[in-house]
Amino acid sequence: MKLIDVTNSYPDLVSQQLDSTDATFIRVFTLGKSSVIYTEAPTHKEILITNKQRNIKQDEIQAVMRRLIKTEQEEHTLNMLQMDGIVEISIPVTQELEEESISVSQ
Repeated sequence: MKLIDVTNSYPDLVSQQLDSTDATFIRVFTLGKSSVIYTEAPTHKEILITNKQRNIKQDEIQAVMRRLIKTEQEEHTLNMLQMDGIVEISIPVTQELEEESISVSQ
């Protein structure tokens, strides 16, 4: 399963999200027929996986999490909501997570 960055194909969506939410960073991906929107804000990160034709498969969720969740701490603090055709993953951002993320990336 390949997560492909298609952010440049959605300038209106990115602009609207930056203007109307507290998001400071947005990426849009495709995963086969599913769409993935990843946003970062000062207090949280959000991953939204959608598919208008079917429910999201567990292996799709795992592929997205492997690619977009950076630390074990994030994995342990996330909240996941699953509905028909939608999965929303919310990760609270704390000062500890920010410092850990900075030290990992250096």
